[in-house]
Amino acid sequence: MGIFERFLTVWVALGIAAGVGLGLWLPSVFELVASLEYAQVNLVVAVFIWVMIYPMMIQIDWSAVKDVGKKPQGLLLTLVVNWLIKPFTMAALGVLFFQHLFAPWVDAPSASEYIAGMILLGVAPCTAMVFVWSQLVKGDANYTLVQVSINDLVMVVAFAPIAAFLLGVTDVTVPWETLVLSTVLYVVLPLAAGMVTRHLLARRSAHAVGDFVAQLKPWSIVGLIATVVLLFGFQAQTIIEQPTVIGLIAVPLVLQTYGIFFISWWAAKWLKLPHDIAGPACLIGTSNFFELAVAVAISLFGLNSGAALATVVGVLVEVPVMLSLVAMVNAWRPQSFR
Repeated sequence: MGIFERFLTVWVALGIAAGVGLGLWLPSVFELVASLEYAQVNLVVAVFIWVMIYPMMIQIDWSAVKDVGKKPQGLLLTLVVNWLIKPFTMAALGVLFFQHLFAPWVDAPSASEYIAGMILLGVAPCTAMVFVWSQLVKGDANYTLVQVSINDLVMVVAFAPIAAFLLGVTDVTVPWETLVLSTVLYVVLPLAAGMVTRHLLARRSAHAVGDFVAQLKPWSIVGLIATVVLLFGFQAQTIIEQPTVIGLIAVPLVLQTYGIFFISWWAAKWLKLPHDIAGPACLIGTSNFFELAVAVAISLFGLNSGAALATVVGVLVEVPVMLSLVAMVNAWRPQSFR
């Protein structure tokens, strides 16, 4: 591994510190960048995420995508975890912590909103960052693409009814602009660019694709760090003003993330999935589509609501926690999947 990959955790930690520091020092700059959004999708963050996942899209071999159906266990695993387990465990943890364990420190109306925000995170499996996690654990790029695509299709029909059921409301409006724009920006466009790039490079030589992807890898990490700096810079003031509330919300979110990961990991071992399929399958269920969750929280409860804050905390804890899970997947590979 290069210096970027070897010390990735260090770079992310420095990015978090830099984001909070810069957000406090130059709040007007981050407010300007935060305003550059459409349908709750920040366009600058979208560019950085695009930089992250573009190298993986180049590695997708369309001649191999058709073979994914021959190994359906990985698809079954991610669908069961994402839609039959994760939303309900997230709701259960929210109730356990905010209606019981944390009840002495949180008023009832705020507790209900925090639970709602957690539920919205639990019903929105990740779309974009999955490609990054898959690349870091050397996952099968073709299989990961199919897993993400099928989850996005299910999300179109399942998000609203599951969210409405768990929130106890009768009308959850899916922000279609956010869902469609995110899918186009994070999947369709980089995939199309990757296909064109791969085709042109393959015509040049047999090893041109591998050489080009190797050159892009450092930029993929730079895109990740830049995303971390922006996300923490956007919320720097909130982090400083409400550290206790953020800490309380983070506890069940972190437990949920690790819990879903271990459920997926044990299931993958039981199904005897190969590492390059098991790794991404486990990580898809543990990360979240935070743009969608934030958009719905704001539309249902308001910009300054506890629900919106909970979805933002989900953004803040995701990258550090997911990096720890990536390290686990890579460390356990020889012992778990021979």
